[in-house]
Amino acid sequence: MLEPIGVRPEDEAVYRRLLSCPDASPHDLAGALDRAVTDIGASLARLAELGLVHELPGEPARMRAARPDVAIDALAERRREELARTQLAARALLTEMPAEERYRPEEIVEVLVGWAETAARFDQLLGSTRHELMVIDRPPYVADPGRSDTSVRKLLRANVRVRGLYAPEALELPGALAEVEDAAGAGEQSRVHAGLPMKLAIGDRRLAILPLGGPGVDAAVCIRPSALLDALIQLFELLWEQATPIALPAPADATDDRQLAALLASGAKDDVVARRLGTSTRTLSRRIAELMDHLHVRTRFQAGVQAVRLGWLEPSAHDVEGPDERLVDR
Repeated sequence: MLEPIGVRPEDEAVYRRLLSCPDASPHDLAGALDRAVTDIGASLARLAELGLVHELPGEPARMRAARPDVAIDALAERRREELARTQLAARALLTEMPAEERYRPEEIVEVLVGWAETAARFDQLLGSTRHELMVIDRPPYVADPGRSDTSVRKLLRANVRVRGLYAPEALELPGALAEVEDAAGAGEQSRVHAGLPMKLAIGDRRLAILPLGGPGVDAAVCIRPSALLDALIQLFELLWEQATPIALPAPADATDDRQLAALLASGAKDDVVARRLGTSTRTLSRRIAELMDHLHVRTRFQAGVQAVRLGWLEPSAHDVEGPDERLVDR
């Protein structure tokens, strides 16, 4: 279980024994685990170096295990830092390759065949991203969305910048709008764009995965640093500038009008908003008309602008680009 953070299996057995039997001596551990005292001593020395055990004062010598939630978290963070340094070193090694070798077509573009291979490579991209993740999100999905959401939350907790561009149809799936709003509240910069041409994921501006859409096409391409990757990054930035920021959901105690304005500002269609509010589309149309009348406006766009002026809506605290009027769906 602890091998990924540098703990040998035999050392983990000693650590687990100490967790269940605090203050045990090396002889106690040797007897319980049926191992030589010298072997136990070597394991304890390695565990102590990792910060997983410490010796108690007094005689005879007795050991105590560190709390796993604290010590193992520290080791995991240390391993993440080591991996990040290794990644940087690997990129530096590229300079030792001849330019004609670095930019050979087969080294720049890798074809991924099958949903399973594409999903696995996407998981690898999420796991290796350390600074910024850029995603264009639209159905259909090759991976479990819930699993991807969990990986993105880990990136957000690690202070990785995450920007998500969502197609309106992505928000029409059951629970999708709530997930996007929740992600925006957790730190993701989330926007909606009605004209997204494809799905795309870019990690640290160093690696992109581009699914090849179309009927019967079950493949994707993995793109490394090149003019092609630069073009995809530029496309993302252009679409990002055109997109509408997703407003945070209104507080639970907000008025009905404020809740409705926040949902309309997300860019979701009427049937999605109606489902979220637990009402019919006919009733929703009436409520929208009443909201516009209440705000003394004639269009939804004007209603959104007025809601912003009244302080009803606020974008994600992490998405501060663009004028306020872009918070609403035109």
